[in-house]
Amino acid sequence: MAAPFLSIVIPAYNEEFRLPKTLEQMLSFSESQPYATEVLVVENGSQDRTFEVAQAIAERHPNVTVLKESGRGKGLAVRRGMLQARGEYRFMCDADLSMPVEEINRFLPPALQGVDIAIGSREAPGSVRYNEPQYRHLGGRVVNTMIRLLALPGLQDTQCGFKCFRAPAAEELFRLQTLTGWSFDIELLYIARRHGYHIVEVPIHWYFDPESKLSVVSDAVKMGIDIFTIHRNQAKGIYDAKV
Repeated sequence: MAAPFLSIVIPAYNEEFRLPKTLEQMLSFSESQPYATEVLVVENGSQDRTFEVAQAIAERHPNVTVLKESGRGKGLAVRRGMLQARGEYRFMCDADLSMPVEEINRFLPPALQGVDIAIGSREAPGSVRYNEPQYRHLGGRVVNTMIRLLALPGLQDTQCGFKCFRAPAAEELFRLQTLTGWSFDIELLYIARRHGYHIVEVPIHWYFDPESKLSVVSDAVKMGIDIFTIHRNQAKGIYDAKV
């Protein structure tokens, strides 16, 4: 079977209620495109019926694959999906689908040419945030300032959940990934820069979800610790390994 042009990887933890609508929109989008698409849902350690709900949908749609990852952590789920994906381009997408699905094409040719990694940005010129409380926005900017100062200068929004990788970049970077939690994005982009990959930020329309699992304060502390781990890994030469 020929490889699809686009793979969409959706990490899913306790998403039995939001996932059906998200997959419905994804399938409607993929059916309207001139290229072939596969959707990979990676369930990891859910305590609800996420896996069963996703499986029921996959049984009706052959381009949907459901993977069960026993370990917890968004980074672990995305890594599993990205390395099992077959697409020329591999797009990671949050299960809440807080970005309109139609904007996926802005991450792909012909909209973008010669780009290895395109990351959704809520801060790049042209982006729009909807319904986000001011305290959440300010908290997010504090976190991003820390990330820019300590790891990724110049990138305005590393933590948006929508990112697209060309297959060669995905194959190399996700094999070098060591972090399995929320900070895996920082690590991947840090490694990508060291390996010379071309990264661009894509301005998006983004809708705040009050059910978000992100905790600004506690996750900022974890990210600080993870950034220290990233620098330690770099000092050990872990990111320079051949894969």
